[in-house]
Amino acid sequence: MGRLIRNAVSMLLLMTVITGIAYPLLATGVAQVLFPHQANGSLIEKDGKPIGSELIGQSFDDPKYFWGRPSATAPQPYNGTASNGSNQGPSNPALRDAVQQRIDALRKADPGNTAPVPADLVTASGSGLDPDISPAAAQYQVARVASVRHLSADQVQALVVKYTQGRQLGFLGEPRVNVLQLNVALDGLQNK
Repeated sequence: MGRLIRNAVSMLLLMTVITGIAYPLLATGVAQVLFPHQANGSLIEKDGKPIGSELIGQSFDDPKYFWGRPSATAPQPYNGTASNGSNQGPSNPALRDAVQQRIDALRKADPGNTAPVPADLVTASGSGLDPDISPAAAQYQVARVASVRHLSADQVQALVVKYTQGRQLGFLGEPRVNVLQLNVALDGLQNK
């Protein structure tokens, strides 16, 4: 019986060292060498200070910025510790009301824009953390952002095109625009 307990404790200690110490250190080391940007959170910096991540959306409601997808996380938007969708179906009155409020806010910020509002500007993603919008959603906002910032629509459009990412591996997903990267570039353009 003592030999069995000793073997079990030895195996526990060995597996703890392998799976709890050696493997995490090896995986972290490989990630830091091969993918340092991603391993450190895909952080976006401004003036040498981290201001966010490429992977988690941020709340923008100032008309001079591009607005991202709404977030369904609680207690605050884009809460990385509470990633989830609203789980509200299309027949849910609360979802219809929330979508209408978002449409109203977009129309109020840009009253002259009569184009249809892209769905991703008024509905939350499944995670509630989506940092990207569709090129159509960015295009919808170009005139407002250009007007508020006293820039030409062509200048703002050029930034949208520059920050539009294609499908991953050429066939996965849809083209997208990272809202935080685009807004940081807008601030940089404005400060020149």
